Amino acid sequence: MALELRPNCECCNRDLPPESGEALICSFECTFCSDCAATVLGGVCPNCGGELVRRPIRPAAKLVNNPASTIRVFKAEGCKPVKAA
Repeated sequence: MALELRPNCECCNRDLPPESGEALICSFECTFCSDCAATVLGGVCPNCGGELVRRPIRPAAKLVNNPASTIRVFKAEGCKPVKAA
């Protein structure tokens, strides 16, 4: 099963096309832009508490049979960093 390659940042709704090097994901594929990941989230997914890492770029030729998702996930209230236990 291929990564969804979600089209936007869940925090700020910034577009993150499949070729973007600015997209970060957790192991559940929650997707954030590098700015929100660094300044708001501190590199930690606010949904699961997992590490945010750079999303791989799918080669354009592979997008034909394995297209990126078009479903936007956006938290209108914004994201809040995970609080330390």
